[in-house]
Amino acid sequence: MIFIRSLLFALFLLVWTPPYACACFIAFPFMNAEGRYRFVRGWPRTVIAGARLICGIDYRIEGHEHLDAVLDKPVVLLSKHQSAWETVALVATMPKPLCFVFKRELLFVPFFGWALGMLRMVHIDRKDGSRAFASAVRQGRQRLAEGAWIIMFPEGTRTPSGLENPRYKSGGARLAVETGALVVPIAINSGRLWPRNSFLKYPGTITISIGPAISPANKVADQLNQEVARWIERDMRRIDPDSYRTSATA
Repeated sequence: MIFIRSLLFALFLLVWTPPYACACFIAFPFMNAEGRYRFVRGWPRTVIAGARLICGIDYRIEGHEHLDAVLDKPVVLLSKHQSAWETVALVATMPKPLCFVFKRELLFVPFFGWALGMLRMVHIDRKDGSRAFASAVRQGRQRLAEGAWIIMFPEGTRTPSGLENPRYKSGGARLAVETGALVVPIAINSGRLWPRNSFLKYPGTITISIGPAISPANKVADQLNQEVARWIERDMRRIDPDSYRTSATA
């Protein structure tokens, strides 16, 4: 049954994504940046709804009050990254437009990358070396001034559930220090239901746990990054204790 539901969900994505992307290409020339984001946001919302109806993957959000406290402030969201689910779900659920920091190569991915290129995101060319970060800071300041929140995954890639002592890269913390934006840490236990590199999707409820904002004031990037990592990893053990018990006995 899980295989059949996963297959149906894959077919749903295959049928739904190309026409939605084409609709974006048609509509975008007649919209401003805010209108484009609202239009694109319909796709992740339907994907999350499809995952719930077809695969039985639901979600809950804890810590709404921490988002309410920073609605009028510049924010960098630093999130746990276990699957593709959160890249879609956070766009669908966060109260402000999100601005992803991504490598320039993604712009050339059919449909997804083309639509991404028509939005106001932060894209970097890793071939530029140290200049790539300076470009990210420049673009990040502009997006924050426009009212968007920047989102980054400090682990850099999807990590399996229960992984002990994952490495957190400091790019997001450096960006927060340079721009003065508050950092909001996010713990997500999506990997057990939507495992990385897995076709199968499992029913259950994913928890998105929002932490209190952390100020970058008077902190260096490494210090801020360690504070974020400590909060996320501690909360992961709260919202997904079974995964860490399993890894401890493996």
